[in-house]
Amino acid sequence: MLGSADEADDAVQETWLRACRADSGSIDNLTAWLTTITGRVCLDMLRSRSRRREDLADLTELDMLAPHDETADPADEAVLADSVGLALLVVLDTLGPAERAAFVLHDLFAVPFDEIAVIVERSPAAAKKLASRARRRVHGTPDIPSSDLARQRAVVDAFLAASRAGDIDALLAVLAPDVVRRADYAALRGQAKVPAEVRGARAVAEETRTNIRRARFAWPALVNGAVGAVVAPYGRLRLVLEIGIVGDRIASIDVIGDPARLKGVRLGLTDVPSPAAGPRRLSVQGA
Repeated sequence: MLGSADEADDAVQETWLRACRADSGSIDNLTAWLTTITGRVCLDMLRSRSRRREDLADLTELDMLAPHDETADPADEAVLADSVGLALLVVLDTLGPAERAAFVLHDLFAVPFDEIAVIVERSPAAAKKLASRARRRVHGTPDIPSSDLARQRAVVDAFLAASRAGDIDALLAVLAPDVVRRADYAALRGQAKVPAEVRGARAVAEETRTNIRRARFAWPALVNGAVGAVVAPYGRLRLVLEIGIVGDRIASIDVIGDPARLKGVRLGLTDVPSPAAGPRRLSVQGA
């Protein structure tokens, strides 16, 4: 709901305080009662956050957040960049507080709409509409056929796996010979003498190999209707990679870090959790 372990802890403590002050003797369904209190606390925190949006931190913080062991097992790093959790938190940040609450409670935790309605202070029908609207945004709208989407996802998966491992040969196998990597000023902040444009597979592969720590916070996402990637330490969006794919090779990579440009990017998930799958645990990123 909140995307932050610290904020989740604050929410649990506030819920406990409110529950202790209340008369719980007449409560028939304790679980639903506590869910309502916690949901309202989280909703208040989300509304407060939307009123004081934080500026994006300098990208040099990635070097402090990421492990400094360059030989770390990529399989272990996959735990950090949970396949749904990291990208999901990024997309959830594009939703309004009530939409986010309705979607998370219903689609991830199967809370009935009559209970969600009490939390968001709407009718059950309105709560259902909130979740439906949020679901459409979370799924995103691909601009390409599903067969092309699967092919692009495989290419991006291979690129990110090679990036995390620092594997030059694997990078060369997925990059087109004339690939171009472009980046805006904000994306290059903290990286001395890195050019805004790099051309050629070897040059792009060599530069990518220097960004292993950033790659550990990257995961595929729908970017403007096609498969790209987001770089989001602990669910906080820092970079978007708009990736152009021709055949089975990457022909272009546009790295977006400018906050104004990030707001204009249309994001969605390539993997979407369903209610049938049961509650999700969002790994390191938070609760």
